[in-house]
Amino acid sequence: MRDADVQVVLIDKENYHTFQPLLYQVATAGVEADSIIHPFRKIFKNQDNFYFRLAEVEQVYTENRVVETSIGLIKYDYLVIATGATTNYFGNKQMEENAISIKSLDDALELRNTILYNFEKALQIDDEEQRNSLMDYVIVGGGPTGVEVAGALCELRNHVFPKDYKELNFREMDIYLIQSGPQLLKGMSDEAGKKAQEYLESFGVNLWMNRRVKSYDGYTVTLDNGQTLLTRTLIWAAGVTGAPVQGIRPESVLKGNQLQVDAYNRVVGYEDVFAIGDIAAMITAEHPRGYPMLAQPAMQQGELLGYNLKSLMAGKPLKAFEYNDKGSMATVGRNRAVADLKLFNKEIKTQGFFAWLIWMFVHLISVVGFRNRLVVLVNWGWNYFTYDTGNRLIMGRKHVNIPVEETVPHKAME
Repeated sequence: MRDADVQVVLIDKENYHTFQPLLYQVATAGVEADSIIHPFRKIFKNQDNFYFRLAEVEQVYTENRVVETSIGLIKYDYLVIATGATTNYFGNKQMEENAISIKSLDDALELRNTILYNFEKALQIDDEEQRNSLMDYVIVGGGPTGVEVAGALCELRNHVFPKDYKELNFREMDIYLIQSGPQLLKGMSDEAGKKAQEYLESFGVNLWMNRRVKSYDGYTVTLDNGQTLLTRTLIWAAGVTGAPVQGIRPESVLKGNQLQVDAYNRVVGYEDVFAIGDIAAMITAEHPRGYPMLAQPAMQQGELLGYNLKSLMAGKPLKAFEYNDKGSMATVGRNRAVADLKLFNKEIKTQGFFAWLIWMFVHLISVVGFRNRLVVLVNWGWNYFTYDTGNRLIMGRKHVNIPVEETVPHKAME
């Protein structure tokens, strides 16, 4: 829309864009937090028709073409909803209160702080059960996020933490990955799922397949078969749900809180309201549940919608959306990744070091900002050659479910 004779107003509660695929690396101290975010005003500094407002959207009044925000009312001619998705706890309030998700930069920093804080507390405890509850981690969800977090935690356990916390025995640190289905990386090929499982098992991850978490009170994880695990940190990566804004008619909101859109990303029931990305469900014969909630469909929809809005204002016909699926990838740690690529109408499946190089290249060029790419590359290079991560800082909030002080006394230095 940069060359259109319009005002493009972006409303967001944060003043920066977040590159979400690397949030797990912030959470596991692999990269710096500010290297995966970029200010909106800097991104669009050369776009004269761009305006940004730091605010939260509270309600939309489509009949009056007004958006109510925390800073007042904003009128529009066309409204584009790109609110994305949020963590889906499937109605489990206890899980929502006690688990940690990784959907935002704040979440990632909270998880990093919690991991580091847990080991600092573990140093002070003699009670074996309590110490293990601080050192053990349970990850729920075997998608890309769950797999990548599990692999990153294993690398920390094997190469980094033993140097930092010499008094602890890291053979006591157990990492559990719980998946409700029979395969990891659902949505990717069987080969990718099996290879990811092989990699994680070689790292020593405890994989529990075909299991569901029934409850978690901040200390005890209870599964659907009655088994229990003790941990003070449960990482929830088991699903997302749409984050619609208030004011859209209920008939346009589908199961999963996504907005139903037509082939032009227009919200069904409206002529001037559009939705793109994770919040949009474009139902087709090939994709009866909508396109996958990934960056590729969102970016392609955004680009086409910009073209279509200009066509709409000029009275020209609109182009229907056609998804160009370029494939999926996931990394499972150093030199290990899986990739299902689609190039020149051919499917290419690769695993191991070559897939890992592809994953790094694609993610590196996707990070917004030259400085950020350089910082990420330097961090990766340093981590690779030194087996070290330089961002092990406890800064800001941490997640404490049941304070250790309430259960066991501290031990003194020996």
